Amino acid sequence: MINRISTAHKGHRGRSLSGVSLAVISATLLVFASGQIPALAAESASSMACPSLTESGDDLTAAELPEGTSAIDCDLIGEVVREGEVAVTIPQPGRGVSATSIGEDGAPEEELTVEVSESGEISYTEHPEDELPSEPDEGQTPYTTVLGACDDTANSELSHTEWGTYNWYVGDGGMPGALSKSEAATAFGDAINNITGSYNNCGLEDQVNASASYQGTTTYEADINSSGTCTEEDGKSTWDAGDLPSTRVAITCTHYWAVTYDLYEADVRYNTTDFDFVNEVTSSCAEKYDVRSVGTHEAGHVFGLGHVSGKSHSNQTMYTNSFLCNEKARTLGYGDVLGLRSIY
Repeated sequence: MINRISTAHKGHRGRSLSGVSLAVISATLLVFASGQIPALAAESASSMACPSLTESGDDLTAAELPEGTSAIDCDLIGEVVREGEVAVTIPQPGRGVSATSIGEDGAPEEELTVEVSESGEISYTEHPEDELPSEPDEGQTPYTTVLGACDDTANSELSHTEWGTYNWYVGDGGMPGALSKSEAATAFGDAINNITGSYNNCGLEDQVNASASYQGTTTYEADINSSGTCTEEDGKSTWDAGDLPSTRVAITCTHYWAVTYDLYEADVRYNTTDFDFVNEVTSSCAEKYDVRSVGTHEAGHVFGLGHVSGKSHSNQTMYTNSFLCNEKARTLGYGDVLGLRSIY
């Protein structure tokens, strides 16, 4: 995950909405002191070299595409920027996109959010979690305490909110666990309802004003390709299955307006090329992931929840990894519910 907080945007819940970078502010103050013309100095400070695009079409990295780069001047809209096994297609001005994923047990966290301001500047956003114990630094003694689901308040928020009703579809092609489309719709719907209904075993009442509505099947597919890239949106929020990078159990791509932070499309894809899924976990389960547990985690991303990392938080639904033959992520932890309450 890109380990920085954007100076141009830090979200909509108590964060600055200014599109002016610290570099531009500093430069403007400097020229006022020196008597230079402010407009010319600001223009000079905000001008950045455009990245070199290779003929092979290789994805860009954050290092090659620093914050403040103009997606308009550099003709970058539609190009791809990558972080590990997830990537996003650079959106139109005034829009943002997040690629979030759940990995197999032990796989690294993969998450990337890119926004383009109305004037065209690119920014990245980190989603910090609550100040609770996480994994120790390399060389230190590992933590042995795993917090109980109802004792752990850790949570993290993405940049968007579903201000209205999340209208979703079951897409074309095969489904996880070899489910029929009707069975998949039921499983996905249960997972989404776990989020909108704040389903938990901690005695916490549902205070989350979030809603979703199943719209049926569609011939459309989730806008997520086999390399883990959020491709250009097609206008339908679609859940399906297919090929993804080998450590990603599922990926969610969320698209939102970077001014209101309102979600307008969210797609979810399960990785059925590298992993097997099961509709209900039984004693005979082996090397399979629970469809509803994975789906509840991904629905959390749809409604604006980010990851919590570190083994101490592994009883939270929004923990970065999934567990084989385990249904615990179907039920939200204390931190998961607090995160939803903070957003809604």
